[in-house]
Amino acid sequence: MSTYRNLAGLDILVTGHTGFTGTWACHWLHRLGARVHGLALSPTTKPNLFDATDAEAILVSHTIGDIGDLDTVLACVEACRPKLILHLAAQPLVLASYSHPVETYRTNVLGTVHVLEAARRNDCVAGVLCITTDKVYENRNWIHPYRENDRIGGADPYSASKSAAEIAIASYRASLPSWGRAMAIECARGGNIIGGGDWSENRLVPDYVRAAIADTPLEVRNPSATRPWQHVLCLVDGYLALLDRMTSGKSGSGEAWNLGPDVADCVPVRTLLDTLASEWKAANIVYGKAVQHEAELLVLDSTKARQRLDWRPRWALAETLRATAEWYREFYADPKIASKITMEQIGRYCGA
Repeated sequence: MSTYRNLAGLDILVTGHTGFTGTWACHWLHRLGARVHGLALSPTTKPNLFDATDAEAILVSHTIGDIGDLDTVLACVEACRPKLILHLAAQPLVLASYSHPVETYRTNVLGTVHVLEAARRNDCVAGVLCITTDKVYENRNWIHPYRENDRIGGADPYSASKSAAEIAIASYRASLPSWGRAMAIECARGGNIIGGGDWSENRLVPDYVRAAIADTPLEVRNPSATRPWQHVLCLVDGYLALLDRMTSGKSGSGEAWNLGPDVADCVPVRTLLDTLASEWKAANIVYGKAVQHEAELLVLDSTKARQRLDWRPRWALAETLRATAEWYREFYADPKIASKITMEQIGRYCGA
């Protein structure tokens, strides 16, 4: 497994650094010796992983701001002068996109454009990695996994906003020669992320955790939906591989990458919840019917990443659920242990 030594000492800006994935990414980058900067809104939940692990202490700079405001993004990039940008900031929830479609498009499309524009205007930036989602694909409930060259689309505002962001990303990439600008713009499409420290609303594992802790019923809207589940560290590992690749000059102007689990780990919601219950504690689950459009089947083909990045998830679903259950179990026994268990799990994932 690569140690990503090329990232040591580099100034790296993480947008969305106060979020679940962003916090895990910041801790791992700091462990590698990178100089980590952050731009994001304040954490939206209490508790949250960013505060629980005192992540602000490991940052070179910590900017609370909205990527929907171009001046904020420009000022942040000009101040921290990053070599690389990991763009995670987003409105990431399907259900929230139905309630707040305008805000979803503003953040996911215009916010991405602002990050790319700030990078374009600052020659210090050698590469931007934009994180979208497996849901960018026009989902036809195919049995075969989706490949990077399959058609993108989206029936719900979240999926459509991420697909629109990818069109903007591709246009920036194609326009670089016209601007006389050499920069890599990579795009990563990941599956459903789970792991310790996520308390987002209307997300399966956090909802399960809240129900299990409070001993309250949990209504599950689509138990037969099959998703590409993977631990957050599996995806962060792929992000780091792509960032590291940018430093080697192999990226060119960039391209899109699927980062999904093995097909065996693409299981229905009901199977995941049953396994989580056996690894930790049972919750009172009430299975209901989907009330909004949500695809039943969605699986990624990550052959390109496996062959060209030498990346694959180091934890299968069984280990992912064990680690997730362990994190929450230890946190609720002693919240002060959040940073310790987070770093222990990163070390375990890395084989250290």
